[in-house]
Amino acid sequence: MQDIIDPNIGNPAPTEQDMQEQMRFRLSKLQELSLAGKDPFQEVVYDVSCHSTDITENFEEMEGKEVRVAGRLLSRRGMGKVSFCDLYDRTGHIQLFTKIDEVGPDAYALWQKLDIGDIVGIRGTAFRTQKGEISIRTHEYTLLAKALRPLPDKFHGLKDTEMRYRQRYVDLIINPEVRDTFEKRSAVIREIRRYMDALDFIEVETPILNSIPGGATARPFITHHNALDMDMYLRIAPELYLKRLIVGGFERVYELGRLFRNEGMSMKHNPEFTTIEMYQAYTDLRGMMELAENLLSDVSFKVLGTTELTYQGTPISLKPPFARMTMTEAVLRYSGVDFNEITSDEQARLAAAKKDIEPAATFRRGEILNLFFEVFCEEELIQPTFITEYPIEISPLTKKTPGNPMMTERFELFIGGREYANAYSELNDPIDQRERFADQNKKREAGDDEANFTDEDFCLSLEYGMPPTGGMGIGIDRFVMLVTDRASIRDVLLFPTMKPIV
Repeated sequence: MQDIIDPNIGNPAPTEQDMQEQMRFRLSKLQELSLAGKDPFQEVVYDVSCHSTDITENFEEMEGKEVRVAGRLLSRRGMGKVSFCDLYDRTGHIQLFTKIDEVGPDAYALWQKLDIGDIVGIRGTAFRTQKGEISIRTHEYTLLAKALRPLPDKFHGLKDTEMRYRQRYVDLIINPEVRDTFEKRSAVIREIRRYMDALDFIEVETPILNSIPGGATARPFITHHNALDMDMYLRIAPELYLKRLIVGGFERVYELGRLFRNEGMSMKHNPEFTTIEMYQAYTDLRGMMELAENLLSDVSFKVLGTTELTYQGTPISLKPPFARMTMTEAVLRYSGVDFNEITSDEQARLAAAKKDIEPAATFRRGEILNLFFEVFCEEELIQPTFITEYPIEISPLTKKTPGNPMMTERFELFIGGREYANAYSELNDPIDQRERFADQNKKREAGDDEANFTDEDFCLSLEYGMPPTGGMGIGIDRFVMLVTDRASIRDVLLFPTMKPIV
């Protein structure tokens, strides 16, 4: 029996003219159905009793029982008095066995006119064919929606990467592994919430529209509020609002949601992305390290059944404890430059020149140290590694390292050469915080569009007293990339940002 998915099997991909001709043919079928009083778009409810995998995984219990399933036809075989089809639903697929004697001549004639992509409801009996394949013997069917546009066939598929992102709905129909990726994404988010809730954290919601951008170093999106006649900003981070809640007495809070940064796009970056930020009173960055290790390993195990992953061909172990290294130690190890011996901005510039690094004119020692780290170290950090003691120049919301006021109590977690988490012992000294904001203002005046604004209300909240607090943000999209072994962030976003087709 011949597979009749598409008349162009084995031939070059259908042209636009071919597609238009097929659409006209399908539209004529819809018109025939409508004239016969069988418009499929009039059906509004279908009582589904089970899904395909319910039958295939529990066949001993289901055999011989009546079932009602619904889904999309993605293949048809046979043109005589018996036909075989594959019906796909959200759990998988199952074969349909449809016989003229079972459904009647008129219904069978209409069945033969159905197209690949049509959505149907099936009432039938679970059985096994002579070849041993678990199937449904069709007793009655209902056409629930007519596919007017042909799907890509199984040979040509939807292989153009950009078109897959633009037409994710088709991508999900044609490529089962894509659906699996997003089911795992949903499971990751669900397990993160479960883990945080079990630790007595409270999930909260803070404003997405902000009067000033704050909580991170990034360029914001700007919009305008007509009623207030003022510019507003899509949030780049919820940090300052969440810390206000710590001031107010919530000892453990988190928010999982979208952030927006008006920056470039790449395999690692999308202008809108998902993070979780969490704040816990009476702990510090060491408490956040323990939380990060346990959270990521637990979620990985719950979703995949293991903490031993392979990402793009490289084994990655999420089993705690993770490695730890200061930024200065990492720069010494991977560049050979010891910043413990560099005490001035000029010395840092000379060291950079010897390594062919060109820092911005306004960069100081700490910013140049961070530049060394980005150039020489990040891509070397394959197994999970906490990098600690970040320069004060790039950490305006973080406590100073005891005994070393040039550095801060901050870490970032790197896996596979990428940052996955950023955490602080949060700065709770209102006087120091104002001085840090003043320094950020100078950077803005010097042309740094990503420098922090001064948040006067946040400074006011600190004056009421914020307890010692540990805070952390984790990139959800990158973690999903890791557990699903996807190379690009666009592969784990249902609808990534795309440049419009002109």
